Amino acid sequence: MDKLQITGGARLQGEVQVSGAKNAALPELCAALLTAEPVALRNVPRLRDVATMRQLLENMGVVVTTEGDRGGMQLQAPDDLRCEAPYDLVKTMRASVLVLGPLLARFGHARVSLPGGCAIGSRPVDQHIKGLQAMGAEIVVEHGYMVASLPQGQRRLRGARIATDMITVTGTENFLMAAALAEGETVLENAAQEPEVTDLAEMLIAMGAKIEGHGTSRIRIQGVERLHGCEHRVVADRIEAGTFLCAVAAAGGSAMLHHARGDHLDAVIDKLRDAGVTVDVLPEGIRVASPGAAALKAQTFRTTEFPGFPTDMQAQFMALNTVAQGACSVTETIFENRFMHVQELQRLGAHIHVEGKVALIEGVPRLSGATVMATDLRASASLVIAGLVAEGITTVDRIYHLDRGYDQMEVKLRALGAQIERVQ
Repeated sequence: MDKLQITGGARLQGEVQVSGAKNAALPELCAALLTAEPVALRNVPRLRDVATMRQLLENMGVVVTTEGDRGGMQLQAPDDLRCEAPYDLVKTMRASVLVLGPLLARFGHARVSLPGGCAIGSRPVDQHIKGLQAMGAEIVVEHGYMVASLPQGQRRLRGARIATDMITVTGTENFLMAAALAEGETVLENAAQEPEVTDLAEMLIAMGAKIEGHGTSRIRIQGVERLHGCEHRVVADRIEAGTFLCAVAAAGGSAMLHHARGDHLDAVIDKLRDAGVTVDVLPEGIRVASPGAAALKAQTFRTTEFPGFPTDMQAQFMALNTVAQGACSVTETIFENRFMHVQELQRLGAHIHVEGKVALIEGVPRLSGATVMATDLRASASLVIAGLVAEGITTVDRIYHLDRGYDQMEVKLRALGAQIERVQ
């Protein structure tokens, strides 16, 4: 397995091109299942999860071609598709559940393995099942698979009012895609408001869907008979941008993050400014400047759904807090098992005490390089940030987690002046 070897202490200076968002690209790849016409995506990030989703779609019979080296991809899903997502291709990625809605909407049946992914806590698919059942689908779980079909004599899914027990991003995305081809109107209550959901809705509208209210907690979809192909650019990855903001804040220096959207990171930017970081939101991206973590103030925050502080930024900001001045607390409200990076940060010398959903952090003057092990995607990023400021060499093991969600992170950091290398 590859590792990252980081020599801490270098300030970061320069420019970063923020890649397309993983959490937008994955559902948008699945949206290509809704039509037999070609769908062209731009700004698709080069990630392990994207490669896995491509492999899954090709296994079904989707023709996928890569266009150039700038994230261009074209997909065409013929009418004779194989409507099955096998366990071998689904086990590493929870986003694979996103094929269920479009397959059921267009073909009337699907067999999808229960998904895998990061071990950060329970993310049940029961909300997906309940919502699609409300639209008339018959779904049973047997032998580790969700087997879905329409009742005999029913040609299409039917519009319904779907109110989920919790806010679910992938659930909202599955319902959006399913409802686009359903008969009648679907109303999604308690819908996810994340920018990636809004970006998917914009893509579906470009395909001919009738959607209103995306970006709010109540979305209305008027189903249509068919959708057509489109060309769509994947929105910039707000979590990658946020990760680089925290990296520059911790290491010190300044950087321009091209394509980053400040309106997608309000909660993170507010906390960085409160800590003492200079953040300027510009039409072309975000500019950040920091004196380094030792001159910053630790920040208390709690994770919550968008537009609140994102759970996907909790670990990275915690790494910054470990070397900032003062004490603070971090409360994780989304996933029950998302403090696994704490033990590894402690190996570097961080002072963190966990009490249930709350991590109590006391800033230390310095961290000390050591070998640490990544446990999930965002934990990997937090360990990289910690390594950038630690004395000596930090080796981050099991970085295949990192490759699932960051497009060549070490290359971008090296361009900013970080001393970081990938070793085998």
